[in-house]
Amino acid sequence: MATLSCQPSDLATLLGSTATANSSAVADYLCSRFNTVAATLTSTSYALDNTYLLFSAYLVFAMQLGFAMLCAGSVRAKNTMNIMLTNVLDAAAGGLSYYLFGFAFAFGAPSNSFIGRHFFGLSHFPNPSTDYSFFLYQWAFAIAAAGITSGSIAERTQFVAYLIYSTVLTGFVYPIVSHWFWSADGWASAARPSNLLFNSGAIDFAGSGVVHMVGGIAGLWGALIEGPRIGRFDRSGRSVALRGHSASLVVLGSFLLWFGWYGFNPGSFLTISKSYNDGRPYYGQWSAIGRTGVTTTLAGCTAALTTLFSKRLLVGHWNVIDVCNGLLGGFAAITAGCAVVDPWAAVICGFIAAWILIGFNKLAEKCSYDDPLEAAQLHGGCGAWGLIFTGLFARKEYVAEVYKAGRPFGLFMGGGGRLLAAQLVEIAAIVGWVSVTMGGLFYGLKKAKLLRISREDEMAGMDMTRHGGFAYVYNDEDDPSGKPAGFMLRRIEPADGSPSPVDDRYPSGMAAV
Repeated sequence: MATLSCQPSDLATLLGSTATANSSAVADYLCSRFNTVAATLTSTSYALDNTYLLFSAYLVFAMQLGFAMLCAGSVRAKNTMNIMLTNVLDAAAGGLSYYLFGFAFAFGAPSNSFIGRHFFGLSHFPNPSTDYSFFLYQWAFAIAAAGITSGSIAERTQFVAYLIYSTVLTGFVYPIVSHWFWSADGWASAARPSNLLFNSGAIDFAGSGVVHMVGGIAGLWGALIEGPRIGRFDRSGRSVALRGHSASLVVLGSFLLWFGWYGFNPGSFLTISKSYNDGRPYYGQWSAIGRTGVTTTLAGCTAALTTLFSKRLLVGHWNVIDVCNGLLGGFAAITAGCAVVDPWAAVICGFIAAWILIGFNKLAEKCSYDDPLEAAQLHGGCGAWGLIFTGLFARKEYVAEVYKAGRPFGLFMGGGGRLLAAQLVEIAAIVGWVSVTMGGLFYGLKKAKLLRISREDEMAGMDMTRHGGFAYVYNDEDDPSGKPAGFMLRRIEPADGSPSPVDDRYPSGMAAV
């Protein structure tokens, strides 16, 4: 918003020189009214921007419900309560750790290029540069990264391991990465005022790398160190499907995540009232926010349809679970460049993201890697593609609007290779940092025998052995591993062998129920 100011001396000369005292009094009065209006407009602008950011934070937090439903539907019924509890734990433990030190490590400016060092426990809040709404928004991002990791290590991880990794990830590992690429002091941030990486900085607008790759790479190391679930691969190494118990929950969770992504990507502008002052009064940051919502939508839709038809050709049937994962893969990929690419480019992003997810899933099977939610492949693989995609397709005008005029833009858009080089550095930095920290943490937990549950508990299911009972009144029909002898319902035939009328109506034996 343009600065509004009024000086009585400027108005006095315009009101005439014959009555100097009266002219000064009138000028003072007019300026006082004018300044009051200017202050009101400024306060209104702050209120509007903070309301927008708070609403976006609520949308991103609602994604936790989406993660919970997606995770619950993707595991077997005997582990439903366990995976739901871990999602609650991600938010709760992440809230305290991010409040105490995570936010300070991420955005505690002024600081060095590696880590922040102010605002511990939200000290000196609010201030002219940030408010509570910004903390809430960033906390919702931090717990999203932890939620991604929980899916990779589902159905076989001790509860104490969830508590430890969630606290470390949201309080230390993730904040350092967000400082590098989002803070104005970060060594690779595109928001730096000077000394930019390759004179560009890495553009990761809403977190394909900062959020999705961090969660995906952490999950990759957790699943690798734990090993696959019992029964996931046979003795010859062939893949055995351990299907989730509810496609309905998977679809519900996917739609909730889709809804929340409109806070994740468009909300990352942080403000909505900014004018670009380009001679078009109808065009400003509000227009860029709308465009970001469109690119997000198109990437997800294209990835979903590409996965639908690709899996139909590869396996011979239409699979709603695969389509949902493809949809989310498209969203994870577009997140880095959603604000700086054209809608047509988002279609390309989603199309390639779908094939990347399919390819990484094939590779996971070949390597006997078990990830119940395909989280490492989806968020790690598609997130990395999103960073590369931004380095190829970022448009000059949009980069100037969101960041600063004169910055490098996409290679395929005529901007040279400096932005792409910065994107590749971000990928390497995230893989290296998360591998050292979270890989080391999971390995330490394994050595301390705090990582994986016992074979007996895994076979029976953690709901019964760790949480006091099943989430439902039945077990998985196709999973006999957790059923004690004699538990299964059996058909009861009449003594004379002749079928009853009830049996004719219920040939499957449901009369016995």
